[in-house]
Formats: sequence, C-alpha cells, structure tokens
Amino acid sequence: MFAQSLGIFVFPIHKKVMHTQWIEQLRALKLTGMAAALSLQWEQPTTYADLSFEERIGMLIERETLERENRRLTRLLQRAKLRVPASIEEIDYRHPRGLERPKMAALASCDWIARHQNLLVTGPTGCGKTWIACALGNQACRRGI
Repeated sequence: MFAQSLGIFVFPIHKKVMHTQWIEQLRALKLTGMAAALSLQWEQPTTYADLSFEERIGMLIERETLERENRRLTRLLQRAKLRVPASIEEIDYRHPRGLERPKMAALASCDWIARHQNLLVTGPTGCGKTWIACALGNQACRRGI
C-alpha cells in the first residue's frame, strides 16, 4: 500500500527466483555455510516448519560458524605440513617410552606456545618423536594457533 502511494509498483517475484537471488547474494558475501543451510531448509520445509524464525536463523548462523571453523582448521593443517596424521588422543601410554599422561596433557594445552617457549623432543630412533611432534602440531592447529 505504502509503495503504491509513492508511485512504486511492486510485482510479486517468483519464489524460486527470489531464493536463487538470496543464495547468490549469500555466496557473494562469502556466507557459503549459511547459503547451504538455507537451501536445505527450503528443500525440506516440513523438517523446519515447526521452528520459530529465531531458531531457523540460529541454525543458519551455527552452520556458517561451523563451516568457517572447519575451513580454518583445514587451512592450518595444510600449512603445517605435518608428516603424520597423529593426534594427542591416540597416544599409547602403555608403551615404555617414558611418556607421562600429566606432562602430555600440559603440552596439549599449548600454553607453552602462548608463552613463546620452544619444545625439544628427544629419544632413540623409532620411539615416536616425529609422531609426538605431529600430534602436538595437530593439537595446536585444532586450538587455532
């Protein structure tokens, strides 16, 4: 009504065209996670019909945040060029290497990196020095360092 009083004519836009434009705009804004989640909501309307506007927009924001975190982790891991895909959770403390769980937990917190300290891993050949170093590097990447 207001638009018509100003001499502006509003024509109904076909939903599919409107949806396509919104998806393109989200991608242009580099909100690819949000675009994917919105497409999913349109493809499965009955799944999301009972949710409020706030819940649906919250889901879009969560998806975008998660995708950004995943892209950042992938980028950090690629740049780290770790030799072995090791993780702290996979350390076998039963093997007699002298690894102590509390010390490894302290190193896994990555506080030593924040304090600008170095870490030197020593031991005989084949004891897993590279694996431990890669596990700590992986942990640092997962913490966003």
